[in-house]
Amino acid sequence: MSRRAELLDFAVLGLLHETPMHGYELRKRLNTALGAFRALSYGSLYPCLRDLMTKGWIRESQDGSESTRGSARARIVYELTADGKERFQTMADKAGPASWGDEEFDVHFAFFARTPADVRLRILEGRRSRLEERLANIREASVRNRERMDSYTAALQRHGEESAEREVRWLEELISIERRTSAGPPGG
Repeated sequence: MSRRAELLDFAVLGLLHETPMHGYELRKRLNTALGAFRALSYGSLYPCLRDLMTKGWIRESQDGSESTRGSARARIVYELTADGKERFQTMADKAGPASWGDEEFDVHFAFFARTPADVRLRILEGRRSRLEERLANIREASVRNRERMDSYTAALQRHGEESAEREVRWLEELISIERRTSAGPPGG
């Protein structure tokens, strides 16, 4: 299975963990809330849903609330099974370099409420490290190419540097909060 397909499985299971949804609502939430899926089509979503049903992680039910062209037509609602909840938690419990990459970080972060504290911290620290490397590369390229850049390219490079710096500061705040929270009360 590709990393993108596995990430889509994780995102769908995570969203359905919150509440059962119709395919339309699921696609809308994937497109708007989770950055990695901004251009997700039904042609990608429905095969994923069929695969998750085949694995026994989700099931369909019908709510009968939609009226189409004057005739009542039951809409399919997708919901997690117990095995699906377990699979989601297994996926949320693991963190590796892909978890802090550009494509996956937002999706994992969206489900931090269901992610163990040590895994959250590992993902945040990995993401910070990745961005610090990127920041060093941007700064090095800026110094090396300064004379050859037009004003627009220089502005774009400054924007990239400022964005990376802002995200590193944000991550440092989150890491600090995670460490304080996981340490618990003093003397406890």
